[in-house]
Amino acid sequence: MVPHHSRGIEIAEKGPTDYMVVKRLVPFLWPPGEWTLRARLVVAFVCIVFAKAATVTLPFLVGLTVNALSVENAAIIVVPIALILGYGLLRTIGLAFTQLQDALISRVVERAVRQIQVRLFSHIQQLGLQFHLDRQTGAISRTIERGARAIDMLLTLVVLRTLPAILEFVFVCTLQWVKYGWLYSLVTFISTAAYVTYTISITDWRLKFRRKMNQSDGDAHTKLIDALINYETVKYFGNEANEVDRVDSALHAYENAAVSSKVSLALLNIGQGAIIAAGLTGIMLLAATDVKAGLIGPGDFVALFLWNMQLFVPLSFLGMLYREVKQSLVDLELVFNLFDRPPEIADVEDAIVLRHVHGTMEFDHVSFAYNPARQILKDVSFTVNPGERVAIVGPTGSGKSTIVRLLFRFFDVTDGSIKIDGHDIRNVSQQSMRSAIGIVPQDTVLFNDTIYHNIAYGKLDASEEEVMAAADHAHLTDFIKKLPDGYKTKVGERGLKLSGGEKQRVGIARTILKGPKIMVFDEATSSLDMITEKAIQSSMREVSEGRATIIIAHRLSTITDADRIIVLDEGCVVETGTHMDLLKHQGVYAKLWEAQKREASKGQFSPPKAEPVPEVVS
Repeated sequence: MVPHHSRGIEIAEKGPTDYMVVKRLVPFLWPPGEWTLRARLVVAFVCIVFAKAATVTLPFLVGLTVNALSVENAAIIVVPIALILGYGLLRTIGLAFTQLQDALISRVVERAVRQIQVRLFSHIQQLGLQFHLDRQTGAISRTIERGARAIDMLLTLVVLRTLPAILEFVFVCTLQWVKYGWLYSLVTFISTAAYVTYTISITDWRLKFRRKMNQSDGDAHTKLIDALINYETVKYFGNEANEVDRVDSALHAYENAAVSSKVSLALLNIGQGAIIAAGLTGIMLLAATDVKAGLIGPGDFVALFLWNMQLFVPLSFLGMLYREVKQSLVDLELVFNLFDRPPEIADVEDAIVLRHVHGTMEFDHVSFAYNPARQILKDVSFTVNPGERVAIVGPTGSGKSTIVRLLFRFFDVTDGSIKIDGHDIRNVSQQSMRSAIGIVPQDTVLFNDTIYHNIAYGKLDASEEEVMAAADHAHLTDFIKKLPDGYKTKVGERGLKLSGGEKQRVGIARTILKGPKIMVFDEATSSLDMITEKAIQSSMREVSEGRATIIIAHRLSTITDADRIIVLDEGCVVETGTHMDLLKHQGVYAKLWEAQKREASKGQFSPPKAEPVPEVVS
């Protein structure tokens, strides 16, 4: 099986077998330990049996009524009247059982849909950073959406439509055999078997069009979402027409696949109609012959016709049912591909839970490569103690951001180890480890919610006073007070309603609220103006007191007061020392400093201090 890697999801040319898909759905339909739900299923099945027994009896009553009315003796008119009243009562009972089964099964279906969506979402969150770097949000959301719809459709159709149709078929064939002979049952069986065989063969052929539709639909949705998320970039470069063309190209592929699917559907419907017509014609010819021979009455002719018409109504639906079931199984292929993808980073058995973190952090001879041809870090070693502020600087591509990703264990080191309080983080639970670390990234991404929610996200059980105090430390209070809705102001998709500096301050407030023992500032003030930057740096120093702090910096003027500066170049630690020591060394750091000084004279950087004394720009 050769998979296509498209839209960040594996799409197989041939997915798991239908049996395997259904087998994996059974625990959701028959959930372990959920006795109430299981009882609902059992009672619903009993209702299905009674409903179909009542439904199949109706044509028999109609036949008896017609035969009774054919008798010339009016004195026995009470018999057809009783049969007609019985018909009405039985029809009502059948309808009641049908509605009861729907009501009983609805909780089971909705619970299954909810559980599989929650488990899939949880599983996606457990997948490693590499998956999330490769994935495309539009395609993932489309997969979850289609998967939920497919599960709903599959469970509803199988339980509420397939089982009743099978029961009705068995009842009709049995009654015909017992009352009218095996030949009638044989005609019904042959026509039904031909219908099912034809439907299955044509539907299997049509599945390739459904797969193409899914792929094109996901592609178009991804392009659409990307263009909307990157609205400003599209406008900057005037590429609206290009984005429209990209979406149109994907939709054109979807159009072609959809047309092919509908043409094949027409072929399927024609064949199904012909088989149904042939089956009904055969039954009526047999019945007409027996009526003429005096073997059965006119009422029996009517009963046989109604039985088979009544059977072919759900059988006609069965064709659509099979198509929908097969299409749902196709949609579920992507869902199970996601489920089958194991997390790249997982907790070891009996992982250590960090409870009382002091904050000592150590990189011990760490090497890392995304792949053998791309070595990012080479034998990097350093320690950051509580209360110590260590800056990491270096040219672009030197591995600064990789250090942060390794610290959060988005990837595991290739060689060496990273330790917190002496514990290798590979032996520590990810939840407790990440709870001990706070970060203000270079580009703070916010949820499409209120400012209050985005700050409180750092500590979900924080009080209102704690949230406001964190905002005040990040110098957000004055800005928030000027907003008409204050803390209830919506920030928009990814925080687009806020400026870069405002988003960054919300991110700082969020980390302050979390109060971790280890702090990471990844270009935390890069989006701020000089006045705000000075205020924020003062707050950063306050927050860093007593905590192990790493500052990833490109603008060297922001880290001159660091206790220690580590200089990376091509993945190696080439220099370590204070700002003053490194300037005297006249190495890589000094060259970077001089280069930024020259750029500052052109207005491209905040000017670093030219004096040899390491004054703090704060």
